[in-house]
Amino acid sequence: MKNIYYLFAVSTLLFNYSLNAQWIQTNGPYGGYYIACLVVSGSNLFAGTYAGGVFRSTNDGASWNAVNSGLTWIDIEALAVSDTNLFAGTVAGVSRSTNGGSSWTAVNSGLTGNVYSLAVSETNLFAGSTSGVFLSTNNGTIWTEASTGLIGVVHELAVCGTDLLAGANAGAPFPFGLGIFRSTNNGTSWTEINSGLPSDPYASSIVTDGTNLFAGIYPGVFRTTNDGTSWVLINSGLPTNTYVWSLGIHGKNLFAGTYESGVFLSTDNGESWMEVNTGFPMNTSISAFAISGTNLFVGTSESGVWKRPLSEMITSVQDQNNEILSGFVLEQNYPNPFNPSTTINFSISTSEFVTIKVHDVLGNEVATLVNEEKTAGSYEVEFDAAKLSSGMYFYKLQTDNFVETKKMLLLK
Repeated sequence: MKNIYYLFAVSTLLFNYSLNAQWIQTNGPYGGYYIACLVVSGSNLFAGTYAGGVFRSTNDGASWNAVNSGLTWIDIEALAVSDTNLFAGTVAGVSRSTNGGSSWTAVNSGLTGNVYSLAVSETNLFAGSTSGVFLSTNNGTIWTEASTGLIGVVHELAVCGTDLLAGANAGAPFPFGLGIFRSTNNGTSWTEINSGLPSDPYASSIVTDGTNLFAGIYPGVFRTTNDGTSWVLINSGLPTNTYVWSLGIHGKNLFAGTYESGVFLSTDNGESWMEVNTGFPMNTSISAFAISGTNLFVGTSESGVWKRPLSEMITSVQDQNNEILSGFVLEQNYPNPFNPSTTINFSISTSEFVTIKVHDVLGNEVATLVNEEKTAGSYEVEFDAAKLSSGMYFYKLQTDNFVETKKMLLLK
């Protein structure tokens, strides 16, 4: 099912086994609806449900209200946010709200099929439907088909840097998976990337941390480190032959939502998993993830939306200056793409004068993030790009003994 994925900054991660730490059920969406998707827009949290439409919470789940005025269909398959616009995908197409869900308008010109997935990349809005992938460059006013090389019903879309990923299946009456496809040109053409995946792969969710790409596919989670050229199964600690229904990624932490086995957490790129289910009823199925403030929210198939402070599951230890590292490391920023801020982690093995500077694509310096002597250890720094325009930027770590540059993508 559709997942909205956000990242948060961590340096060194430890587990907190507090006996009081547990999931708490929020007060909605009322009615026991199946939660198909969750999305955050500013201080608002939205839940897309089957049979109940869209619900909005303005107070971290303390209360929820249905916001369905103008919707022609209330089985919500997908939600997406682009600037001040909120989009909902249904079997009746796409509807848009410009006022936080208070009212909706259908925006389907040129779009065909039942819409099961939505994704935003810069100013591009993509819709995955029973007829393939469609692209709008004007907030849904006009759509054009973007499906060359892609087959099947597109039930999952994800943005990975400048690439677009699609999970497709054959649709009724034969809903077996056709696998994952990648486009590097905004949907103009697509290539199948299924090497290492099981036969008939049904990708229920796809996420990235900027370096690794993860997919939830029966019998578990698969990872690729080479843009889909090959995939490997990473299931140590997960239930045997589990159906991973949803994935959420948060900095260097990966959450897997399973069918009837709750939530599992990995802090090492999926090499090992730990169950984090205290407070859930037995056999809880997790269909969606979202981060709002300091809380992780999950949507379930039968018991609404639950939340839990991230600090109960993961402890971030900042500036580990006493940890002598084996080398110099500049990590990929996260989130990436980002809007408007992102976090950069780096490590140095000896005391050095360190600079981290940000440049635009023309080589102009736009920010200096670090410019001082640092002792050996791990650090993190935040880059706020609120005053910059969308586009590709480069950040460079430089010391007397080390220089490395990485790129990041600002999407507004």
